[in-house]
Amino acid sequence: MYSESDIENAVAAGVITPEAAAAFRNHTAGLRQAPAVDEEQFKLLTGFNDIFVAIALLLSLGAIGQIGWQIMQPLGGAAVAASAWLFAEYFTRKRRMALPSILLLLAFAGGVAATMIGTLIRLDIDVPERTAALIMGGVALVTAGATWLHWRRFMVPITVAAGAIALVATAAATLVGALGLGETAVYPIALAGGLGVFALAMWWDVSDRERRTRRSDVAFWLHLAAAPLIAHPIFHMLGVLDNNVDAARALLVIGLYLVFAFVALAVDRRALLVSSLAYVLYAMYGLIQQTGAVELSAALTAFVIGSALLTLSVFWHQMRRTVVALLGGLKDRLPPVQTMVPA
Repeated sequence: MYSESDIENAVAAGVITPEAAAAFRNHTAGLRQAPAVDEEQFKLLTGFNDIFVAIALLLSLGAIGQIGWQIMQPLGGAAVAASAWLFAEYFTRKRRMALPSILLLLAFAGGVAATMIGTLIRLDIDVPERTAALIMGGVALVTAGATWLHWRRFMVPITVAAGAIALVATAAATLVGALGLGETAVYPIALAGGLGVFALAMWWDVSDRERRTRRSDVAFWLHLAAAPLIAHPIFHMLGVLDNNVDAARALLVIGLYLVFAFVALAVDRRALLVSSLAYVLYAMYGLIQQTGAVELSAALTAFVIGSALLTLSVFWHQMRRTVVALLGGLKDRLPPVQTMVPA
């Protein structure tokens, strides 16, 4: 399977003409009866060899990390980070393999963080909780800087999302440590961070409305990172998982899910719906139980939500056209709704 960025690279290299690329997109859109922009494509696999290499990398990096940790705790993370960078020089820069590149980025960022955490464990220093929070904020900040260096070298789309998450963690840990806030303060901070990541995702999205370049892939991963940072704090603060979902709270959760659906249709991204799905399932389950259908509550919940999601999937393009029409001038900054690509 070839992504939009692959087609654009082929056009840039002169392998195919822009007219041929547009004709190919139109042909594919006609077969799917959906615009390419609505497919929300991203490259995860370039072939089965990606899976083969990914398994080999996981085994190798796992062994390297374990051996290094046994020798000295900081060495485990440092060895993984260094190895991941070296592997990326071949599998990312030269072979351009999708799944291995994602795994190597995550291994590099995790290795950088593990190096600092391993150092703290080896030093075995006893500090107050606020100081510990500030230290963890520093760990997250250094990890964010490391992901920036990785982006400059390899430009793997998921890297920007990983750096954004590290910056949100930096802000949360720093605020908790500096102001002495309790654990419950993490949720509104995470929500604010999630909204910031969502805004960043939209910035990348707006720069590539047709979703033909790597910028669209970067936006995809940012939306995927922003969605749980938005959904989970909201539902946690509503007390959805406190085993006291009454009818009013369940209806509020379902109402919020409809708002998320509206936003997802407007920006043509489904991540927010997926991240909040567990909460709406739980709320619907509690609501159906209160009607007396205890034995069938799980089955009825799955049927109702599954049917709603299938309906949304089937009529996504028609519903999105309606939603975008309601947004007036904003539609010119959102992905287009046409089904054909101009030649």
